[in-house]
Amino acid sequence: MSAHRVAPGAQAKRFAAYLDHLAQAAEHADRATPLKSYCTGLLLPGERKSVEPMAVRLYPENVRQAHQSMHHIVADAAWSDEDLLEAVRAYAVPHMEQKGPVVAWIVDDTGFVKKGTHSVGVTRQYCGQVGKQENCRVAVSLSLSTEHASLPIAWRLYLPEVWAKDGKRRKKTGVPAEIRFQTKEAIALEQIRTALKREIPVGVVLAAAAYGTDTKFREALTDLGLFYVVGIMSSVIVWRPGQGPLPAATWKGQGRPPKYLRRNPRHAPVTVKTLPRELPPPAWKKVGWRQGTRHLLQSRFAAVRVRPAHRDFERSEPYSEQWLLIEWPQRRSRTHQVLVVHPPGRDPTQGLGQYGKAALDHRAGL
Repeated sequence: MSAHRVAPGAQAKRFAAYLDHLAQAAEHADRATPLKSYCTGLLLPGERKSVEPMAVRLYPENVRQAHQSMHHIVADAAWSDEDLLEAVRAYAVPHMEQKGPVVAWIVDDTGFVKKGTHSVGVTRQYCGQVGKQENCRVAVSLSLSTEHASLPIAWRLYLPEVWAKDGKRRKKTGVPAEIRFQTKEAIALEQIRTALKREIPVGVVLAAAAYGTDTKFREALTDLGLFYVVGIMSSVIVWRPGQGPLPAATWKGQGRPPKYLRRNPRHAPVTVKTLPRELPPPAWKKVGWRQGTRHLLQSRFAAVRVRPAHRDFERSEPYSEQWLLIEWPQRRSRTHQVLVVHPPGRDPTQGLGQYGKAALDHRAGL
């Protein structure tokens, strides 16, 4: 037998042990069996993963009772999803770390296409699953990642503002009164703070441009002492390498002393879409960073130190310098930008330590 294959009996035993571990988080012995049945049903063949079809597959001779018990555990039983995810993490992470340490925390959201209008949180919004606006629900997640595996450790359904303000729909669907509207960025930061409080192994934070473009999101990560590698939109403005905002105007002895930074038409920041075309040819390097399925992952990159410029005319101190990692494949007109907070002085395309690899792996996945 190949070293990569496991005997069916051993797989069944491992899965049973895993379900026993999860059942401990159900908080009541009567919930253990329906919880195990529901988890098993999710892994069975078949497109429909609602309770009734699963009950038919699992218990064809006792469908009604199985349906009732599984529906109760999903819809009515008072168990904590956070406790269940913590049980998953406690079981899985030690096994993951046997092959290497945690290197990244991945912020993401997942869209679930829905045809109706009654499911909690469903509305027409961007759905990454189909790459466009669609009727769907969206969940924000935080995952741990090693070099070899990843694991979601937090999930939260995003409740759109139109839902949060609709008292009738909230009451009908049982949305708790304490649930209020939060942006996806706020939900992600809450998940990150919880992970820090639980002293979960820390990695560099990775996030797509939907999160990374938000200056307050990046500042919050910095305040938490976390390095990050985030995508940013081409409209983000930065100061050219070596430049920054002008200092506050000189006080003329009347009124309050000026304190805000300045810019003018001759001294202004540029968009990250504009900056790559101003870089000299030697700034670009062909970098390979990981062996892919069929070939080496490689592209042409430039890394420059820049200062973010978002509304810095309302600040008295400039933003700190950060790395801007730019991908511009040859013979293509479009560039891609990733903003990287990196140990000072280290080029993320050189040496490719933990943060450099995270930056390039993340760029490949955006």
